[in-house]
Amino acid sequence: MIRPSAILLAALIAAAPLSQAVAQDRGPRAERQQQEERRISVGEAVQRASSGRQGRFLGASNRGDTIVVRWEYPGGRVADIMVDARSGRVVGER
Repeated sequence: MIRPSAILLAALIAAAPLSQAVAQDRGPRAERQQQEERRISVGEAVQRASSGRQGRFLGASNRGDTIVVRWEYPGGRVADIMVDARSGRVVGER
């Protein structure tokens, strides 16, 4: 009679080459795809939008590839600062 632990050990040994093959498949293509999907957080977008600006943060919203940061400048003017969600660059203000 074969012990259950021996069966489990045999199954793990048999699956090891498969898991190595899957790990090797994560090459340059998978790494490139992961970089393309990388996005900054809303908190990072707020930090980048507020850098060098006086005033106060009012709110932020994620709109796909753009994060819009609402900012109030001294004197009461309110602006929407657009931050690219992939690169983190400030791309505009209105």
